[in-house]
Amino acid sequence: MSRFIEIVEVGPRDGLQNEKTSLSPGQRVDFIRRLEAAGARRLETVSFVNPRRVPQMAGAEEVSAALPADPDRSRIGLVLNMRGWERAVAAGCDEANVVVCATDGFGIRNQGASTTEQMWALSEIAARRRTEGGPPITATFSVAFGCPFDGEVDQDHLVALARDAAATGVSEIALADTIGVADPWTVRRRVEAVAHVIGDIPLRLHFHDTRNTGLANAFAGIEAGVSILDASCGGLGGCPFAPDATGNIGTEDLVYMLERAGFETGFEISALIETSKWMAQILGKPAAASVTRAGLFPVQGV
Repeated sequence: MSRFIEIVEVGPRDGLQNEKTSLSPGQRVDFIRRLEAAGARRLETVSFVNPRRVPQMAGAEEVSAALPADPDRSRIGLVLNMRGWERAVAAGCDEANVVVCATDGFGIRNQGASTTEQMWALSEIAARRRTEGGPPITATFSVAFGCPFDGEVDQDHLVALARDAAATGVSEIALADTIGVADPWTVRRRVEAVAHVIGDIPLRLHFHDTRNTGLANAFAGIEAGVSILDASCGGLGGCPFAPDATGNIGTEDLVYMLERAGFETGFEISALIETSKWMAQILGKPAAASVTRAGLFPVQGV
């Protein structure tokens, strides 16, 4: 069980985008630096979206400019369209996470575009990268396990989207349980089905803990062969366009589970807990992550 599991820290982006308290760019940079000091190597740091729609993500260029290039770190910018791609390239992001909604219902409300239109945008961005250069692209399919507006998402539909995304030449494909409706058995089936059609492209998973199944789903994904998962320090997170959205699985919870089982993550869990508590004070509410509330085991000094 010494296999390395890569955790992509999404707290600075997905973690903060649904909070009532908007942090300044300087506070977000401080958050990122604390996470990196705790061991984060890949982080979603900014979102290149319209700040009028998601004011918590305003100042993406300012945050990016405050993070000097580091060969040991990869800072990821979320991108929805060609304008977002251009901003991510100009800001010097190490990676771009291009989001495609798996349903029209969510796509229209979240991005003002159908799934077909978003797939076209992904294709155009990938083509532009091939001709002009730019950071590696992850194609993330949101609401990949269920949509708050269109209901169940058919597995064959998701597999077809993943196959088309792979054909564009993206570097990674991610499946996101945006509203936390997945179960471990469905996760395993979808991971196996998608992996079958994307070849050697790495598969990444993103789970929300809305219905208390996030860690179980992470376990199922790892058992099915996935080695890259998203998590958010403190269990922060949620989508502004999903009703009753709640947070991602907590980074400290995922690290605790994995390292107790013998996996490697590269994180210092005590530093994660301290960062989680620091952010809870700023936001004025307790951390959702269980390990921050309960503490480590074995208890030191006992």
